[in-house]
Amino acid sequence: MSEDIIALLKENVIQGRKTAEDEGIEDDLSGTPGVLELTQQALDQKIPTGRIISEGLTAGMEVVGEKFANKEYFIPDMLASAEAVGAAMDILKPYLEASQTQARGKFAIATVKGDIHDIGKNIVAILLKGAGFQVDDLGIDVPTEKIVEFVKEEKPDYLGLSALLTTTMLAMKEVIDALATHGVRDQVKVLIGGAAVSEDYAREIGADAYCVDGFDAIRVLESLRS
Repeated sequence: MSEDIIALLKENVIQGRKTAEDEGIEDDLSGTPGVLELTQQALDQKIPTGRIISEGLTAGMEVVGEKFANKEYFIPDMLASAEAVGAAMDILKPYLEASQTQARGKFAIATVKGDIHDIGKNIVAILLKGAGFQVDDLGIDVPTEKIVEFVKEEKPDYLGLSALLTTTMLAMKEVIDALATHGVRDQVKVLIGGAAVSEDYAREIGADAYCVDGFDAIRVLESLRS
């Protein structure tokens, strides 16, 4: 029975169905349990939270990532799945804390000072949350001082910086330099992304990695964790 619930959970993630009222991407599944209902059913049946996440939510998002890369899915499809997984993680959070199950890492993300674009940042945050990371979204147009203060006080494992404009990407280097000045650069891995930046720019400013998109960020984090 637990195998059935996990399989249904994975399939509904792929279909992007958050609740029973939602229709699937490929099939009309309206009226059948969605990701939220299935997550609660799995908890009610005492299925371990780690299994719910790895075999249901994460496994489903891996398929979504493949479909997105192959252009079978587009941004709205991917977002529907990611948002369903993010909502499921909200349900699971107290159970994870009660069981002392560790998140895969603490990730802070921000759009740098002077830049108000947030779509890409929001997608990355949702995908990382769905992949089992604890995500703190600091918002848009975030002053360097606020980012550094957060790193000093909250000690995230990773820091994601986003910039869409060539005029604002310079703030990424400002953040990295400020982290070094305050003696916390070695405490956090810095990942950068956005239309304005590149792998070469990441190396130039001393970032730890450049990420093309949210799925690439998950792959990069896996390599950094290992």
